[in-house]
Amino acid sequence: MTPEGLLLAALPEHLLLLGILAILITDLVSNRPRDAFLPALVTVIAAALAAFWLHGVGHSGAPFPGHFSVDPDAFAAKALLFGLAVPVLFLARDERQESRFAMLLLASLYGAGLLLSADSLLMVFFGLELLSLPLYALVVLGFRRPESAEAALKYLVLGGVGTAVLLMGLSLTLGATGGLTVADFRTAMHGEDFLARGAVVLVIAAFMLKAAIVPFHAWAPDAYEGASVPATAFMATIVKGAVLLALVRLFGEAGAATELLAVIVALSLLSIVWGNLAAMRQEGFRRLIAYSSIAHAGYLFLALLGPAEARFETVAFYVIVYGLTNVLALACLPRGEDWLRDRLDSLKGLYHRDPRAAILIAVAMLSLAGIPPFPGFVAKFLVFRTVMESGLVAVAVVGLVASYIGIYLYLRVIRYMFMSPAAVDSRTQPTAGFAATAALLTLAAVLLVGVFPGVVLGWL
Repeated sequence: MTPEGLLLAALPEHLLLLGILAILITDLVSNRPRDAFLPALVTVIAAALAAFWLHGVGHSGAPFPGHFSVDPDAFAAKALLFGLAVPVLFLARDERQESRFAMLLLASLYGAGLLLSADSLLMVFFGLELLSLPLYALVVLGFRRPESAEAALKYLVLGGVGTAVLLMGLSLTLGATGGLTVADFRTAMHGEDFLARGAVVLVIAAFMLKAAIVPFHAWAPDAYEGASVPATAFMATIVKGAVLLALVRLFGEAGAATELLAVIVALSLLSIVWGNLAAMRQEGFRRLIAYSSIAHAGYLFLALLGPAEARFETVAFYVIVYGLTNVLALACLPRGEDWLRDRLDSLKGLYHRDPRAAILIAVAMLSLAGIPPFPGFVAKFLVFRTVMESGLVAVAVVGLVASYIGIYLYLRVIRYMFMSPAAVDSRTQPTAGFAATAALLTLAAVLLVGVFPGVVLGWL
């Protein structure tokens, strides 16, 4: 491949790396802490636009054959994930101005980019770890309550377990197939021997842990609660989206064997039911979002059961809708002390104090619940249609019934905001500043996706 081809194939990653180096060098030569918001924002927008352009022109290539390759689907996945990072950066601007947050976020996005172009299990491992390692620091970086350190430690320990499980799966794949390419993994998916089946189960289990699928979900509620609001938004949207889109690439055209299919169905449905039931009892908004994300991870894993040609479109559209609505809800939280603004009680009577924020959070909740005409309905419709097209009608029916459980928890938030009296002694303030900008950006995107879902699906 020519040098120009090498540059174009990894252009989004090159731009992210340049942004990291620019922020790092600026910090080294400066005598005082610098605000890295603007260089980080320019870097992420440039990377997203580069991926968007390369997807549009249909660029494909393999700069490192057998390890790293790109195609229009990979660029589309990168464009949507990098685009979701833009409102997260605006949200972070109100939280902290230190360059550490920006560098860690860009490093994690760089790992996501590598993960979405991986052609070998070694590159999958490298990308997944580079995606995850900055998150442990991001959780403890938002140290605003005693639980932050505990949450970061729990996330680190369970993340380490996931890494060990993934490495064991890679070792078994090598033993069963003699190689570590993605094609070798797909061969192992249909292997009849115990070694191949064990390899596939361990690799899928590692991805389930990263996506917080039951019973590998224990880290998520504490990590979401202990992290700052921007870090929670990043983990709930971009990280989860990267993991699921990478899994779509890992599966490729292959379908799950009968035993693996049964495991994915059981754990996906269990995640939907348990995530929605557990979210009902939460008194903190970020813990509610954490359990909600567990349920939504179940929907995304169900999409993997459908026809190969429909997987990417279904998962990518769901990630767009799910990511935008989560960022919208978190951006509209009242300002104040971290522990106070996170309590659902602080949302009581929000409509009377800040009607715009209450309406926007309501839009996000109704979309997450899958209520028409909001885009969440289209996203869930695509998932269940995909499952039914693969012949799993009973699974689609059970998943649809289980999704009704989640309606209560989202309507509970709306009831707090619109039907409860305003708190007499409220120590929170209305959303403003850069958080309001993040809310407006995500609202515009939600309206665009909701009004023109066919355009977005056509682009994918």
